[in-house]
Amino acid sequence: MLTDHANIIHAIAASGEIIGRKKLQKMIYIAKKIKFPFQERFQFHFYGPYSEELTLRVEELCNMGFLDEVKEKKGGYFQFRYTLTVSGEEFLRVNQVEMPCIKDCLLDMNSQNARFLELVSTVLYFENLPKDEVQEKIFTLKSKQKYTVEEVEEAYRYIHALKEKANRL
Repeated sequence: MLTDHANIIHAIAASGEIIGRKKLQKMIYIAKKIKFPFQERFQFHFYGPYSEELTLRVEELCNMGFLDEVKEKKGGYFQFRYTLTVSGEEFLRVNQVEMPCIKDCLLDMNSQNARFLELVSTVLYFENLPKDEVQEKIFTLKSKQKYTVEEVEEAYRYIHALKEKANRL
């Protein structure tokens, strides 16, 4: 019944904590693209792929007491920190989620900065295009981020490594 909610709780539990709404969005999108069964629909937005469904599910999970969202002031902006609550742990015990290898992938993604995850998710969003067209889109759509050719190449290498990690059993 709440399979999609359980998947999100499981992802946050596997990550320990996720700092930042943008980072959470990118991590779930990347996990979905590399093989994990997240059902949320994503559209391209200011910071790359974004899911209104994911935002609403996280809000519901916070309201149900399964996730803890802490708003912290950091410099000139607010940042959100997501962790699992005791109720969330109990919910996962009752609603087991089978996603082998996701913990390694999410921990790896969580160790990256949001700017890099934004690039990786953008590359994945346009993965059906030839590499040179993807690069052109990134330089056009993400011009304020000032990504370099080397960073785009690193994003491709990272995606390849994540896919390998996701397929280990």
